[in-house]
Amino acid sequence: MPITTCVFDAYGTLFDVAAAAREAAKEPAFAAIADTWPQLAEHWRLKQLQYSWLRAVTGAHDDFWQVTQEGLDWSLEKLGVADDPALRERLLALYWELQAFAEVPAMLRALKDGGLNTAILSNGSPAMLDGAVQSAGISDLLDVSLSVESVGVFKPHASVYDLVGQHYGCAKGEVLFVSSNGW
Repeated sequence: MPITTCVFDAYGTLFDVAAAAREAAKEPAFAAIADTWPQLAEHWRLKQLQYSWLRAVTGAHDDFWQVTQEGLDWSLEKLGVADDPALRERLLALYWELQAFAEVPAMLRALKDGGLNTAILSNGSPAMLDGAVQSAGISDLLDVSLSVESVGVFKPHASVYDLVGQHYGCAKGEVLFVSSNGW
């Protein structure tokens, strides 16, 4: 079966999850993370994933924005900067509008020019995905952003991946799923 549809995870695959911490660290008001922003970004992403997996296993679903905030709070505490509400607010604002990796627009354009369907399948809430897609300027290169919110459970639950076939009416063998994650 030929591939007809390329589906991408959003966070860490299309969007640079370290960008929020990296950009905040450049601002004089947040010099406290100038040297530790890589660790902050790493802890934040790891906790975000761990919290989503825990919720998927226990059935205690919250939207990804809540999980993102909880992951950040844990990470700020770990690095000893949890007492700076302005830093937290700035990091969350930057996360809402994450930068796409530099190669993303050209890659998506090449897929579209090749006649392939392109989509996001993400743990992100629809509003989060819209914010990231719009700020990255790639909305015209994607057919749709599919969110786990429509099934109420995070990846890697099988019902999430079924959303692609439901949307496109294609067989699993026609879909290429691209993710920076190991599942």
